[in-house]
Amino acid sequence: MKVAFQGEPGAFSEEAIYGYFGPVETLPCGTFDDVFAAVASRTVDTGLVPIENSLAGSIHQNYDLLLRNELHIIGEYFLRVRLCLIAFPGVKKSEIRRIISHPQPLGQSAGYLRGMKGVTTEPVYDTAGSVKMLKASGERTTAAIASRRAAEIYGMQILQENIEDNPENYTRFLAIAPAPVVPTSEAKTSIVFILKNQPGTLFKALSVFALREIDLTKIESRPLAGKPWEYLFYIDFIGAIQDERVKRALDHLGEYALMLRVFGSYVRANIT
Repeated sequence: MKVAFQGEPGAFSEEAIYGYFGPVETLPCGTFDDVFAAVASRTVDTGLVPIENSLAGSIHQNYDLLLRNELHIIGEYFLRVRLCLIAFPGVKKSEIRRIISHPQPLGQSAGYLRGMKGVTTEPVYDTAGSVKMLKASGERTTAAIASRRAAEIYGMQILQENIEDNPENYTRFLAIAPAPVVPTSEAKTSIVFILKNQPGTLFKALSVFALREIDLTKIESRPLAGKPWEYLFYIDFIGAIQDERVKRALDHLGEYALMLRVFGSYVRANIT
């Protein structure tokens, strides 16, 4: 199996791939668009992309890419994100004057970084990429924030582990593929729909799930491109489209929705 991810080798997305799929071949991609393109062209079997972080919130770009691509969600995985402060071997923490990383880890460790007096931060394109950049630069007064594996890959030193401000730091990843799957255990389903902009329409749409005691686990709204102040609604709920009550709920929702699309049903992951 070959799995695409965004980032450099050692990125948290690659760590999530090994946690979810086991020992597989990976394809690093420069952008999330490249990941979706690799899956759509069948260059890889599947891709793994982050969709939300428990501290930083949703990755909106990937919601938009789900809509623009005719792909299916086939699984999910929760990764406990452990941030490491990484520098050249032999460098002391007191010598660091600049820290580089992806904007999200910089935000997730903002409290820790405020405690490092006289240090500036600089956002870059990727966590593992920040370690790669640091290695190439030779700058011994610069550190990066990334995973333990990124430090190992580039032969760098970990100055301190678990520098995130909140230990409940998880990222939820979605596995995407050209074809859907039929879940074999407790399932989750992801959908998107558009509603008429009328009083009570959203209430009616959500009531199709409440009436059937279907548990909603996520609701996200995104602007509808080309339609100012109109929105797409992304919803995750417990159940599979093969379930009779889910079928009835989606049929009912179709009476209100101008557009309704099912991204897929897949085995529900647990936070470990």
